[in-house]
Amino acid sequence: MIRSKFLLLLLIFVPFVSYSASNKGEQPYGINLACAEFAEGNMPGVYGKHYRYPGIEELDYFKKKGLTLVRLPFKWERLQPQLFGPLDVVELSRLKEFVSAAEERNMKVILDLHNYARRKMDGKSIVIGTNGLTAEHLADFWKRLVREMSGYTNIYGHGIMNEPHDLSDSLTWFEMVQTSIIAIREVDMKNTIIVGGNDWSSAERWPYMSDTLKYLFDPADNLMFEAHVYFDKDASGSYRGTYDEEEASPFKGVERVKPFVKWLKENNFRGLIGEYGVPDNDERWLVTLDNFLSYIQDEGINATYWAGGPWWGKYKLRITPDRGKDRPQMKIVGKYLYTESDLSEQVFIK
Repeated sequence: MIRSKFLLLLLIFVPFVSYSASNKGEQPYGINLACAEFAEGNMPGVYGKHYRYPGIEELDYFKKKGLTLVRLPFKWERLQPQLFGPLDVVELSRLKEFVSAAEERNMKVILDLHNYARRKMDGKSIVIGTNGLTAEHLADFWKRLVREMSGYTNIYGHGIMNEPHDLSDSLTWFEMVQTSIIAIREVDMKNTIIVGGNDWSSAERWPYMSDTLKYLFDPADNLMFEAHVYFDKDASGSYRGTYDEEEASPFKGVERVKPFVKWLKENNFRGLIGEYGVPDNDERWLVTLDNFLSYIQDEGINATYWAGGPWWGKYKLRITPDRGKDRPQMKIVGKYLYTESDLSEQVFIK
């Protein structure tokens, strides 16, 4: 078994855990509040010029709409300027300020490391597993961040990595994730670890690009798997053409997410759609969106829309209001606020 190679290390590093029976619970829907991960080409960049953290105005708007889960994208390089080094005090304070504001509003936060299994080094984008960038570097970052965030009550999950893709043959996505799980569980046996899929976290391609993730071992038995779904022709979320040019249909989203849903059911796992979204330029996209959300809600899967937050300009998927006026997508997204899902309730004994 792939799991066995990690078992000895896990027995050394983690406390004893016992588990109670599963029960039902409401899982919230929500929003990606982007901007802290902006300016990929200006890393680390200047705060307030190249990037910023969302503010309370964004939180208040979506809380009013009933969306109480926030996926917060941020960059590794900004929080940890040097590998194996301490977290940047100023950048960490910005992240904590946002999480605190969400906590005050009873909103949950997914900490989303938005790095695509890469890190900017000397101006170049380096894939983990190449040029001296290792799985241990990633695990060290997560251990430090999780320790810093341990006092918050509203961490919905630690999102290990956004959309890994085109990785090196020298290091698998499975190995990266397992190494980070071990590190996180040294300091946090409570919060969920959220694992995105390989190949851009594609829901459609999940069974053959991410199937090995079912062998991950978490001593807290508290993993959630995250897939992304877009409805344009190449599933990239670019939406370059019209509805017809993108070969869309009312049930395109349902078709694309079904392989991921089937995989979750076969393996008795919890799932999240971390990104989905549609343009504002054709009412037919809203029908596709409605069918998609209805389907995943019935299947017990929650989701966070891409995207809200400041600085989107005329981005056609944006859902932050324009001058106080709701965006077209909100009339559909606002219908889906939670789903019922099986949850494992753990009791921890050190």
